[in-house]
Amino acid sequence: MNYESIIIIDFGGQYNNLAARRVRDLKVFCEVIPYDTPIDEIKDRNPKGIIFTGGPEDVSQNSPKIDCKVFLLDTPMLAFGYGAKLMETMQVEAAQAAVVQTGIEKLSAEESIQILENFLYKTCSCKGDWVMENFAQSSVNALREKIGDKKVLCALSGGVDSSVAAVMLGKAIGKNLTCIFVDHGLLRLNESEEVYNIFSTQFDLNLIRIDAEERFLTKLASVTDPEAKRKIIGEEFIRIFEEEAKKLGMVDYLVQGTIYPDVIESGKKGELAIKSHHNVGGLPDVVDFEEIIEPLKWLFKDEVRAVGMALGIPEDLVNRQPFPGPGLGVRVIGELTKEKLDILRLADHIYREEIQKAGLNKEIWQYFAVLTGLRSVGFKGTQRTYNYTVALRAVTSLDAMTANWVRIPYDVLERISSRITAEVDGVNRVVYDITSKPPATIEWE
Repeated sequence: MNYESIIIIDFGGQYNNLAARRVRDLKVFCEVIPYDTPIDEIKDRNPKGIIFTGGPEDVSQNSPKIDCKVFLLDTPMLAFGYGAKLMETMQVEAAQAAVVQTGIEKLSAEESIQILENFLYKTCSCKGDWVMENFAQSSVNALREKIGDKKVLCALSGGVDSSVAAVMLGKAIGKNLTCIFVDHGLLRLNESEEVYNIFSTQFDLNLIRIDAEERFLTKLASVTDPEAKRKIIGEEFIRIFEEEAKKLGMVDYLVQGTIYPDVIESGKKGELAIKSHHNVGGLPDVVDFEEIIEPLKWLFKDEVRAVGMALGIPEDLVNRQPFPGPGLGVRVIGELTKEKLDILRLADHIYREEIQKAGLNKEIWQYFAVLTGLRSVGFKGTQRTYNYTVALRAVTSLDAMTANWVRIPYDVLERISSRITAEVDGVNRVVYDITSKPPATIEWE
């Protein structure tokens, strides 16, 4: 990308991505890289400035070690917390470290934002060219130049990310793009029909719909480990795209709606991932395409939405709540069966319907139901039951890197619980998840 950039060198901790978001909010592109990134890779990025964040409380012999050559770069530096202590220990001159501050957890405070703004614009002389309208148009132009007359297949799920990627490619290469919508049987109630109708009528795209419910459920039978589920789903998606590409003739590229949080959470080679996203860590080692194109992989979720608006995608579609690529496959805990999926589909539908009736749908960033693997004793009428527990999740977030649980009014929760236990066979208990991210993730698996 031809944008001026700031690099955050990550020593661990939960505030590094918050720092990156704050830099991007100030219209400067920012990338988080591991502390052990080779110095030559840092030079190749040609950063306007470097920020050091995170890490353990004490600088000790066992602390993460950085290549000391980074301090010899003629690049302005800013340090928070561990990074500041590290600079002090290594006796880095104050002239090299333009500002040294602790307390990165206070980056939402006005004082800290001012420090960042001064660092970016006064110390690093940034212009502030990270603007989503510019990104949208430059990406369309770059894709058109890269792809030329070659054929492209786009994995379209109907979610925000894949929708924005599909429309972007459509504007770049027109009818050389074919979108594949795979109904893997893991979608929400009526979602398959809704997605197909939207994209076959509102957008001028070549769209193919594949009914693959039986195929996916067969592959996922008896699988309980969430990482295994994600990898199976990711591989099966790719194999279907390969098969469809052969039917269409020569297809050179596959497009996916991967975004930056997917990349961060899936980890890099040799690192422990939080979880494998089906379109990143879940990909098989060998794919039958010249290249996989991920035009949104540098963007946080709110930036993807802004790009979607710049591309002219209707606001109601751009602002849809996130839905994972593996779908309900990671919202049914344990083994997947059609019966469990149907139970969850109905419970989730009731939950979303009541949230909308209460007028809370625009205030909540993401809300959904989870079918837990827990069964408990209850009764319906005069009959004893031994049925599933449904967990409700609702969070507010800007970019999915951090999230807070939502204080849904008790009367709304009561209506939701009453309807689910009365209307959904197989459920006799409803609980509400009040855990933020971190320590939890937004999804349960």
